[in-house]
Amino acid sequence: MTDDAIGGRAEHGDWWPPDPIQMPAPFVWPPRPVAVFKWLFGFPGYLWPLTSFYLAIALVTWFFLTPDLASMRSFEPGWMAIIFGRNLALTVLIYGSLHLYLYVLEGQGTNFKYNTRPQATKSRAFLFGHQVRDNIFWSLAGGVTTWTAYEAVTLWAFANDLLPFNDWAANPVWFVALLALIPIIHAVHFYVAHRLLHWRPLYDGAHYLHHRNVNPGPWSGLSMHPLEHLLYFSGVIIYWVIALHPIHALFHLQFVALAPALGHCGFARIVVGGDRTVGLNTGFHYLHHKHFECNYSGEVLPVLDKWFGTFHDGSEAAHARLKERLARR
Repeated sequence: MTDDAIGGRAEHGDWWPPDPIQMPAPFVWPPRPVAVFKWLFGFPGYLWPLTSFYLAIALVTWFFLTPDLASMRSFEPGWMAIIFGRNLALTVLIYGSLHLYLYVLEGQGTNFKYNTRPQATKSRAFLFGHQVRDNIFWSLAGGVTTWTAYEAVTLWAFANDLLPFNDWAANPVWFVALLALIPIIHAVHFYVAHRLLHWRPLYDGAHYLHHRNVNPGPWSGLSMHPLEHLLYFSGVIIYWVIALHPIHALFHLQFVALAPALGHCGFARIVVGGDRTVGLNTGFHYLHHKHFECNYSGEVLPVLDKWFGTFHDGSEAAHARLKERLARR
């Protein structure tokens, strides 16, 4: 399938879907119970397949790739190295696989790619003059290290009974509900942190590094200044003050670390064979990289931008509103 069968291309080559981005069913008035049910349980939907995919990774990680809590009562290099190595491997696998298929093998060419220009290879804006190498450096050196540090502190605190503990047997409803809410909890934290990062001193000092990626690829997702990494992963602190199990913190951190690969991949759809494609719901955040001052939340909770007047649905009308808002500053 070619992308002109769904959507179309502007004169300068960028592709865009045929319809504006819509609010998720739970935030549409009047209420539509059937639509909400489909949003929650449909495929693709809130729970399937991506949330379930990341949860499956967290469960496998907890049961098979995480040292026993008893061994984490002190900060020993051994168990922390295991966690760092596991996080590094997950990042390379998820980000590297997407980059390999979409950009190295060019598995679907530029079909459904928002920006058809190649990523920068000779630009002084990036380390090594190369966007992908720059992105990989910041993602692994800063992103994986910061992710591992937050995880190590959290597991150490659980091992020493410093955090409230809630297991499956004690309260199964709360256990499952909190797992299901983690993408929403992250979306709220991300919106607040993201707005803060667009405050001029923090933007100039840190967030500018991420926004050099006006034509993002998978590795752009976690490519950030170390200060931004500290703020970005700080959402796990929420779980330090509510009753939970280590799996909740693990799932949150992995969701935060791994989901940006798909969210920044630069494509709207993945071609899975013949005329079949799978929508990626990436347009919302791509517009943020394109226009900067809009869509601060994630695809899960765009209603936050709607409420605070920063929502851009990709339409000409929305872009006119954005320019009008910026002109009033």
